[in-house]
Amino acid sequence: MAAKIPATVVTGFLGAGKTTLIRHMLDNANGKRIALIINEFGDLGVDGDILKGCGDETCNDDDIMELSNGCICCTVADEFIPTMQKLLERETPPDHIVIETSGLALPQPLVRAFNWPEISTRVTVDSVVTVVDGKAVVDGQFAANVAAVDAQRAQDDNLDHETPLSELFDDQIACADMIVVNKADLLTDEESAALVTGLRKDSRDGVQVVKAVMGALPADVLLGQGMGAEDDLGSRHEVHHHHHHDDDEDGHHHDHEHEHGHDEFQNFVVNTGEISDPAAFTAKIADVIRTHNILRLKGFAAVAGKPMRLTIQAVGPRVDSYFDRPFAAGEDRGTTLVVIGQAGLDQAAITKALSA
Repeated sequence: MAAKIPATVVTGFLGAGKTTLIRHMLDNANGKRIALIINEFGDLGVDGDILKGCGDETCNDDDIMELSNGCICCTVADEFIPTMQKLLERETPPDHIVIETSGLALPQPLVRAFNWPEISTRVTVDSVVTVVDGKAVVDGQFAANVAAVDAQRAQDDNLDHETPLSELFDDQIACADMIVVNKADLLTDEESAALVTGLRKDSRDGVQVVKAVMGALPADVLLGQGMGAEDDLGSRHEVHHHHHHDDDEDGHHHDHEHEHGHDEFQNFVVNTGEISDPAAFTAKIADVIRTHNILRLKGFAAVAGKPMRLTIQAVGPRVDSYFDRPFAAGEDRGTTLVVIGQAGLDQAAITKALSA
C-alpha cells in the first residue's frame, strides 16, 4: 500500500505569525511539493494572496486551496473532507499538505477528521504546530490585537464568543507537537527563557518548544515529525469544552525587514565507531536529547557483528531505529549522526556523550 501523505496542521491566534512561518517554509522547501489549505472567512482574508505571491514551483497557485465558509472545525464535512479528497485524487499528489487553521480554530476536531473513512487510509497528521506570539503571551494578552480577534470571532455564528482567549490558548497548547514562540526578538533573554520553560511545563511530555523570528524555521525541523496525531487523540483532548473558533491574518509587521535566516539554529555531525548494543545506544541518544534540548537527530550506525546498517531518526526524545541495508564491501563501519537544534548547543558535551 502506498505510504500515507503527511499533513502538518498550523494553528495559533491572529497575528501570531502562521502565514509568515508557512511562507518561509515554502521558500525553503528544497523541491518538496507542498499543497496548502488555508481556512479564511470574513473580510480579513489575505493569507492566500500573500502565499500565492511566492511564485515558486513548490507552491503553484493550484496547490493553494482556501476554505472560506467558516471556521474549519465547524465545516469538516462540507468543506474540509471534499478539499482533501480533491488533493489526494490528483494525478500527481503533493509530497506534503500544510493546513493553516483560522486564528481561533481548535486543532482537536480537525485532527479527529483525519479518521474519516474518506481520507484515513491516504493521509496522516505529521504534526500539530502551534505558533504563539511570544510578546503577547508574556504581556498576558495571548494575541497582539485582542480587538481584532474579537471582531473576527463575531463574524461566525458557529463560534463561542464568550470563552476567554486564555482557555482557547490552553487548547492549542494541549494539542501541539511543536510550539513555536515567534517574535522572540521582542523579548528579553529572561522573558524568553521563562516563557519557553512555562510552555514546556504546560505541554505534553516530548513536545518541542522552539524560538523563532519572522517564522524562520528550517523545513527539516518543521516537517517530517511523523507523529500520527490522529492515532493519539486521547493525550491531546480539549482542556475546555467550548466549541469552535475563528479567523487569521498576519497583522503584525516588523519595521526591520531583516533577513533573519537560520542563524538561530545549528547542526553538526558526530562521528564515532561501531556500537555494541542498539537498545542501550538509542536510550542514550534519548537521554542526550532531553539533557540538551536537541530538536532532531538522524544518522546511521554500525553494530558490532551485524552485517546490516542501523538507521536512527529522533524527533525530540522519541527515537526510532531499524536496519535498512547491508554494508557494502569496503564501506566504513562507523557511526555518523547529524544533530540539529537551536543555536547554543554544547557541541563538545553532546559529542562526548554520544561517543562514550
